[in-house]
Amino acid sequence: MSVLEFNQMLLNNTEFLKPFAITLTRDSEAAKDLVQETMYRALANKDKYNVGTNIKAWLYTIMRNIFINNYRRKSKQATIFDSTPNEFLINANQGAIANDAIANINLKEVKEAIYNLPEIFRNPFLLYFDGFKYHEIAEMLGEPLGTIKSRIHFARKLLKNQLQRY
Repeated sequence: MSVLEFNQMLLNNTEFLKPFAITLTRDSEAAKDLVQETMYRALANKDKYNVGTNIKAWLYTIMRNIFINNYRRKSKQATIFDSTPNEFLINANQGAIANDAIANINLKEVKEAIYNLPEIFRNPFLLYFDGFKYHEIAEMLGEPLGTIKSRIHFARKLLKNQLQRY
């Protein structure tokens, strides 16, 4: 395939790239940049294009990969490091007093709700809450893994209904 034919194929498929770019970026200016970058990469890598393959799919793949790479790069750059001294925040909590009484009442209500569960749901839930894995609980209780998972699920559901205000 000659360079002229390849360039003509790219130009013919440019219009198909614009809607896809807008779908990805949700911004018309960023979409134009993405289309331009895609065309540049396609021209730079024309030797990697296999004649006879779907050029639209090839271009869509290039565009999607560019978008993903840019997104990852931006998400890493979005981290802001504040190196200013925060000495004025050292004593900021002096006016706030923790209310342990309310926390203890809430915890008591949650524990009571757990212990009011039917035993068939309470035992697997407590073991799961203590940090055991599903398969370990299944072995301990001698039940199938799926049964344990569903019992823990139903225990959560019952607790959610009982403790709706939390």
